Parts: sequence; structure tokens; C-alpha cells
Amino acid sequence: MRSATAALHYVRRNISLAVGIVLLLALALFVGIGHLVVDTGKSRPLSAPAVRPPSAEHPFGTDRQGRDLLATMVAGTPLTLRIGFIAGFLGVGIGSLLGFVSAYYRGTVDTVIRGVVDIGLTVPGLLVLIIIAVSVKKGLTVDQMAIIVASLAWLNPARTIRAQVLSLRERGYVEVARLSGMSGPEIIVKELMPNLLPYLAATLVNAVSSAILASVGLEVLGLGPIDSPTLGMTLYWVNFNAALINGWWWWWSAPLAIILVVFLGLFFLTVGLDEIANPRLRRAV
Repeated sequence: MRSATAALHYVRRNISLAVGIVLLLALALFVGIGHLVVDTGKSRPLSAPAVRPPSAEHPFGTDRQGRDLLATMVAGTPLTLRIGFIAGFLGVGIGSLLGFVSAYYRGTVDTVIRGVVDIGLTVPGLLVLIIIAVSVKKGLTVDQMAIIVASLAWLNPARTIRAQVLSLRERGYVEVARLSGMSGPEIIVKELMPNLLPYLAATLVNAVSSAILASVGLEVLGLGPIDSPTLGMTLYWVNFNAALINGWWWWWSAPLAIILVVFLGLFFLTVGLDEIANPRLRRAV
């Protein structure tokens, strides 16, 4: 009970964390309640399509394919988040493994991993993702899209986590653990990783945000899962049908509003987690 009260008190002091949690909870409620009251089957194209503005029957309006945009947002938001979370977890997982191994063992392993990461970060990421997506575009699924985005999502976490581990490996408790006979993997798992959990959480949120941005960018170019009603593919059809020029504002305003909520929620959550991970910021809160 005391820990829950202390956590609630800290969230109240950490305004960024509170705002991020509220925005993401509001999005989760929108999707959760939407699945209960909205027929997501209406997110599929109709045989007799028609563009309609918002009305009592279609609160978000319909697109040129006749899809109900409210149903499309309810069905597509979890798909976009799925891409972000799969790519983010894969990227941080692989990046953390390489960062811990590289920084702790140093030597040739560190040189090779650092070299690969440095080269990978100098290459334009979007260009590489476009090439990969084009090569496997036929029949692309949401999970395949996530894996494509994850193919580069590990580079930045590997570099930043390596830098953090380099500063921790010289601490006294790590030296004591080493002298007590603990192996390298044990020290990484039992000593280093627990001390970096807040930082890893902030890195994960940032990786999810970057993965969603990359996936939306690819989908707007028409390189996403064409049959899935993701937010990025909705914007692709907006661009394909010149909705902005034709004045169909409801078609593009709904996905943009949800994307804005997603990024603001993840941004404030990252800032709040940074305050937990950074002792200087934590003392200032």
C-alpha cells in the first residue's frame, strides 16, 4: 500500500510521466470501447463505395472506398501500435544484448560491434528500409512490416546502451562481483541490467516511437501491408485519392489526430522515464 501511494505521489510530481500515461490510457480506452460498440468489419471497402462527411451514422465519415473511418481507426490503431511494439522490443532486445556484450568484454568483440553500429548509423535508414520493403512488398503483412522496421531499430539502442554499460562496468560493486567469482553473463544479468532498467524502459519507449514513425513513413509511400487498415495505409489512400485537394478533411484529420496522440503520449512517457533514469533530473523533480 505504501509503495502504491509513493508511486502515485511520484507520478503527480512527474508531470511528463502523468501526461504520457493519461494520453496512452485515453487511446487504449478509445480502442477498447470502440471494439465493443463499433463493427470493425466496416473498415473493409464496400462494393458500392461513396465518400460521406461525418454524420450520426458515420461519426468520422467514410472514405472513397466506402469504409467507415471510425471503424478503420478502431481497427487500424492497434495494428500500427503492434508494428511499433514488435519492432521496438526486437530492436531494444538485440541492441541491449550487443551493447552489454560489447561494453563488458571490450577487445575485438567491442571493436567489431562498434564498427558495425557506426557504419549502420551513417547509412540513411529510410533508404535502406525502402529497399528492403520493395524487395518483399508482395503480400506484406503487419508482422513482416514490423520485422522490416526492426532490421535497423537495434542500431541506436546498441550504441547508447554500450555507453551506459561502459560507465557502470568500472563501479565498485561490479569489481566486487568479479572478484567473488561471478561469470561475465552473471554480472551482466544480476548487476548491470537491474541498474539500467529505468534507462532500458525509456529506450524501449523511444524505440517504439521511432518504429511507428518509420512504419508510417513507409506506408505513406505505399510500401506497407496494403490490405490492412493501419494509420499509415489510411494516409496512403488519402494521398492516393487526393483527399486534401478535394476537401475531404475528415479522411486525413482522424488518422493524423490519433498519430499525434500516440507520439505525444510516447514523448511525454519517454521524458518522464528519463527523469527516473537520470539522477540529476530525478532530484530536480
